Amino acid sequence: MQMPYRRLGRSGLKVSVLSFGSWVTFKDQLDVDNAVDCMAAASDAGVNFFDNAEAYAGGESERIMGDAFRKLGWERHSYVVSSKFFWGLHKGPNTHHTLNRKYLLEAIDASLERFGLDYLDLVYCHRADPDTPIEETVRALSDVIDRGKALYWGTSEWTADEIRAAWDVADRYGWHKPVTEQPQYNLLHRRRVEQEYARLYEDIGLGTTVWSPLASGLLTGKYLDGVPEDSRATLEGYGFLRDRLTDGRYDDALQEFKTVADELGCSMAQLAIAWCAANENVSTVITGASRAEQVTENMGALEVLDRLDDELVERVGGIFGAGR
Repeated sequence: MQMPYRRLGRSGLKVSVLSFGSWVTFKDQLDVDNAVDCMAAASDAGVNFFDNAEAYAGGESERIMGDAFRKLGWERHSYVVSSKFFWGLHKGPNTHHTLNRKYLLEAIDASLERFGLDYLDLVYCHRADPDTPIEETVRALSDVIDRGKALYWGTSEWTADEIRAAWDVADRYGWHKPVTEQPQYNLLHRRRVEQEYARLYEDIGLGTTVWSPLASGLLTGKYLDGVPEDSRATLEGYGFLRDRLTDGRYDDALQEFKTVADELGCSMAQLAIAWCAANENVSTVITGASRAEQVTENMGALEVLDRLDDELVERVGGIFGAGR
């Protein structure tokens, strides 16, 4: 199956239904050469959207991805790249956990320098900032776009009320509106995408670039027998993942999920990714990998997506209940 492309909300920007992100893997598991291999494998499958964030690996993830773009020699028009801002790389009242104007205008310049790019296609507010007036944040992001440093902006893990407030402010003053949200979405984490944002898809044309389709690897089934040595759960600082992935509460559901995957002749990971992509309100599903072979495996979800009818989607979703 060829890669489908979907509009990012009501914008005209089209993104591949499966995309590639750098969280956890870049620097911690991938150097530049490995990143080149993974990104090339993704591009070969039709991926055109590559997701990143200022906070990933303390800025090194952006630097590695930028180096990979240059090594790959891709023309700038051929890919879409994003970054996210909020956490900051420096401690201080105006550089950490903020979306104020000073931080945002400085952060985009530093991000472009690390990437080695003239502009980003998409920038996100990585979390909401209750201490900065929403008008200030929206105006700053609109100015970033007007100055040609980004083309679109969105939010990540904002509530529906926060997204609507930002959209309303932009609409009132004629500023650039947020076009997308980046929430977690998988078989275990569904409420926000399926319920909380439901009105926003129709009312403001919200797009979604969802992350963690495999629930940090739980839905691959590889943790049923413990933690593999090459897992991200073995990395320093990710003990919280190890505890969550091995607590056993989903073992019965995972065995049932594996039965469905076996019936379809696919891996559990491919089924989990395809199930997310089957949601018409999902613009793209961000996948990750620590080696090119994993990228190719994940892209096999496209064949599964082509076979998922409404009945199968409901059956798979019912295995884990309504999720959170």
